[in-house]
Amino acid sequence: MTEVDKIYEGKVAHNGVFDFGGLYSFLYEWLTEENSYAVIEKKYSEKLKGDSKDIDIEWEGYRKINDYFRLKIKVVWRLLGLKNVEVEENGKKRKMNQGGVEVKMAGFLEKDYENKWEENPLMKFLRATYDKFIIKNRIEQYEDKITGDVDGTLAQIKSFLSLEARH
Repeated sequence: MTEVDKIYEGKVAHNGVFDFGGLYSFLYEWLTEENSYAVIEKKYSEKLKGDSKDIDIEWEGYRKINDYFRLKIKVVWRLLGLKNVEVEENGKKRKMNQGGVEVKMAGFLEKDYENKWEENPLMKFLRATYDKFIIKNRIEQYEDKITGDVDGTLAQIKSFLSLEARH
């Protein structure tokens, strides 16, 4: 059975004016193009509340390291009271959004994600020994990698929202 270890989690929250479509595209491109994750949208729901809406989104991203290891990122978006607004920027009007956004991310390290070591009890024992003694340093490197990916992505989201808030 695939062993999945949660390694790191964090979140970014912002309340104010920002470009939701821009943030959505930016984060998707950051994960897929800059960090080579295959991203799947597991959930997208909107609830209308008068002239605003609440949106819930869940993504899962996977990045294969080799036949044994795979990195996984889970992204949970929560947007509350999202409204369309117009902002004047350098004398031009620009469509933006106003409301609250929270992006939670968690990074996981998956071991034996193809279940090749699950054939019998001896293979399971060998896998545990392999993980604990033979590739312990490599596991730590991958744990550091997923921590860096999540932390770096959260920093990019903060930067994007900070730049958007200045307009």
